[in-house]
Amino acid sequence: MSWLNTSIMARKGVAGGKAGARHTITIADQGRFHYVYGPYADPVLEVEPGAVVSVETHDAFEGKITSESDKPSELLNFPFLNPQTGPIYVKGAEKGDALAVRILSITPRGAQPVGTTCLIPEFGGLVGTANTAMLNAPLPEKVRKIKVDADGVYWSDTVTLPYEPFIGTIGTAPEIEAISSLQPDYYGGNMDMPDVAPGAIIYLPVNTPGGYLYLGDCHAIQGDGELCGVALEIPATVELQIDLVKGHGNAWPQLETEDMMMFIGSARPLEDASRIAYRELVRWLAAETGQTEADAYMLLTMCGKVRLGNMVDPKYSVGASIAKKYVK
Repeated sequence: MSWLNTSIMARKGVAGGKAGARHTITIADQGRFHYVYGPYADPVLEVEPGAVVSVETHDAFEGKITSESDKPSELLNFPFLNPQTGPIYVKGAEKGDALAVRILSITPRGAQPVGTTCLIPEFGGLVGTANTAMLNAPLPEKVRKIKVDADGVYWSDTVTLPYEPFIGTIGTAPEIEAISSLQPDYYGGNMDMPDVAPGAIIYLPVNTPGGYLYLGDCHAIQGDGELCGVALEIPATVELQIDLVKGHGNAWPQLETEDMMMFIGSARPLEDASRIAYRELVRWLAAETGQTEADAYMLLTMCGKVRLGNMVDPKYSVGASIAKKYVK
């Protein structure tokens, strides 16, 4: 029996984890991309729970960086970065529910070299930024264009990295705010968590009717922390299966794979992001197993794992997880 049959999506989803009608959102269908998460945009698509949607996304630069001779500072217009496809309206979704989004596949889209990574002035984990103000001069701008396919990421003639795609930015609309797509928070957003990958299911809090699912910023590969502020950014075709969990109630994103359960917290300083993620995991573990929160707390101090999503965005993201074999 597949683990999907025992997932939260299958056990509690309106569609029971079963695939429904198929839909497509192309770049042409999308038209204007969004740079904020909020409830004020018109949905580009309305679906029933269970829908399978093929979504075309742009890279984080909306395709503006095309050559290694390009200068990001001359082409990019902050804060109009991280373009989002959507929103997708899920019928029946109400505040207090969760959208269950199963990631089926992520395929690079466009002409090679399809991947882009770069150094951007005053942006990254090891440089002065607007939040970490320094007198040091910014690092020189640099762009690398890299071939990417299903067999690998071709960094050089001697180094080929694995193709490990994931969705860098995915989330639902806040109830009232319109928040930059560069920022992660309780609704998801720019978490840059490599586990949001094919085979995983992410549960995103619904804060407004319809949920309003946005996504973009796909990566071919990323190390923990997204160190220089940019991973290997790619335009992609993403296939998703979307279900609805009524009354799920979690305040922060939850991610499920075959082997583990994770909660993702976003905040500054970094330790507060870790605290949010672990607090949510403690509460879920206690509710799921019937043990006290005190016992769940002590269990996680022995077997909990932490994954760093990003340490470069306006808020940092951390995933706290437990192996499912200990959830009894």
